Amino acid sequence: MSVPRRRRRLPDEVRAAAVRAVLSLAFTLVGVVVATLASYAGSWMLTPALMAMGLGVFATMWCLLEILISRQIAAQRIRTPGSAHPMAGSRMPPPEPLAARPFPRPGASAPQQPNQSVYQQPQQRPQQPPHQPRVSAPRP
Repeated sequence: MSVPRRRRRLPDEVRAAAVRAVLSLAFTLVGVVVATLASYAGSWMLTPALMAMGLGVFATMWCLLEILISRQIAAQRIRTPGSAHPMAGSRMPPPEPLAARPFPRPGASAPQQPNQSVYQQPQQRPQQPPHQPRVSAPRP
């Protein structure tokens, strides 16, 4: 007999999104029941019930998308370098320093340098002279 594994607790934002989705689904189902009963009875409640049902379907889809997005955000928050997750540290490592690279063989083309602009200090802009106000000629 195997021991059941304990499920991890959902992050708070995912749990809140799931609660909103369940409430929205319940609201939609109540709208469906009211619309069905109003159509059987030929009541004036049919039109508001259909509008509430349409709004509920839209809100339920919105909440389901919110669950998916918040789960992805929570999963990315877990994926930090050095964690035990399979995607941990999936960023590209920084390039090797120039001194550690081997010299090219004679006749071989030199390896292309990676874009070093990310790792270099930004270049200083040349200083411009202070702004001189424009003097217009006097009018006659």
